[in-house]
Parts: sequence; structure tokens; C-alpha cells
Amino acid sequence: MNVADLTGMALDYWVARSLPEFVREIYFTDSGETVAVRGNDRGRPWDGRFMPSESWEAAGVVLERSRRIDLRDGDPAYCSAEFEGGTRAVEAHGATRREALLRAFVASRFGETVGQMLRQPQALNGTTMELVDEPGAVGDVEDLPRPDGQIGDVKSLPR
Repeated sequence: MNVADLTGMALDYWVARSLPEFVREIYFTDSGETVAVRGNDRGRPWDGRFMPSESWEAAGVVLERSRRIDLRDGDPAYCSAEFEGGTRAVEAHGATRREALLRAFVASRFGETVGQMLRQPQALNGTTMELVDEPGAVGDVEDLPRPDGQIGDVKSLPR
């Protein structure tokens, strides 16, 4: 599939695949209609829905990896950027600046085309992916930090 054609959940999936230093695991929620991830991005745990195509909060993980960026509104919106770990500047267009940014990021990691989106739980190991039986089958999930409580946070009993 052409990166220039990615939208919605397919774009969210390929952004997650482009973040192997952050995402440990990709799975699907909401009856398979939403991408979800487990991982830890620069000290911030993430365990749940990952929709950068709909949320600047999620797309922020891409912005933080930019070394140089030029975003322009228009019809279509335009993005030219260089990202950490990339070797060249990339350009992309989209219906919105966020969509253009995300497409540029995926193109910086995978080139102009990507494979088929697999709607199965998967573990990321660098640039490779391995299908797993169910979410949580990778590593020690019990030690995965949660946004509402950190590892080692005993959380006192309610009074």
C-alpha cells in the first residue's frame, strides 16, 4: 500500500510500527476497530488506544522525534521533515497537517510503500514484528507501568 494513501486506523497502525523503541506490542480494541499499544516512551507509559490520526496527544510522539519540520495548511496540507534515526528529509501530503506529518514519519521509516496491516496482536522487536496469541504475551506485563500507577507505587489503602 502507498504511504500517501494511508488514513485512519491503517495510518495509526503504521505509525505504531514505526516506533519500535517505544511500542513493545500492538493489539486491537473496540471489536478490532482501534489500534492499541503497550510500551514506554521516554519514561511515559502507554497501555491503550493509540490514535495519532485523531489526536495531537498521540501524534506528539512523532513530533518529539522530528529534527526539522515544516507543516503547512492547504489543500492538501504539506509536511517536510527530518526525523531522529532517519537519513533524509521526507515530504508528504494529507487532508490535515497531522495526517501529512504522520505519513512523512512512516515514509521516513519504511519508504513510499508498506505491507498489509495485520489485525492480530503482535510484538515488535526492532524493525521486525512477530504475531502473538494475545496481548500481554510479550515480556513481563506485570511490570509494565500504567498511567495511573508506576512500578513500585504501593498505593496506600483508602481510609
